[in-house]
Amino acid sequence: MSYFVTDYDPTIEDSYTKQCVIDDVPAKLDILDTAGQEEFSAMREQYMRSGEGFLLVFAVTDHASFDEMYKFHKQILRVKDRDEFPMLMVGNKSDLDHQRVVPLEEAQQLSRQLKIPYIECSAKLRINVDQAFHELVRVVRRFQISERPLIDEKSKRKGGKKKCCIL
Repeated sequence: MSYFVTDYDPTIEDSYTKQCVIDDVPAKLDILDTAGQEEFSAMREQYMRSGEGFLLVFAVTDHASFDEMYKFHKQILRVKDRDEFPMLMVGNKSDLDHQRVVPLEEAQQLSRQLKIPYIECSAKLRINVDQAFHELVRVVRRFQISERPLIDEKSKRKGGKKKCCIL
């Protein structure tokens, strides 16, 4: 999973599985790389329903891709019916500094506005690629831990008994 393809081939859907250890805890990453193109937007919501965390990736050399970040963020929150959900914004192609059109400060400002972390990487030079996935796993784990007390608190109030409902 560490090779770089120089010919552009738009992704419709590619999936990968990778085993790794993040913060001394094993993790199995099931990665679904989906299309950003508008003609695949119907499929995108289906992917969003099942995802536990999302990398919102744009090219620092393409302002139009950066402009899509807000839309994707909003769409994920709508599909998940949440005010927040595990996401990480990623500026790719950081090695092409001479072609950069999205300044670092502008990307950082949007990430603060969306309340999600931001990282820059270069897929070509393998800079910060693994770190982006690892940080997303950390964000997902923190989110899941923050959700647990709500479940634990509800069961304590009911005398510790868990109820099953059959429909």
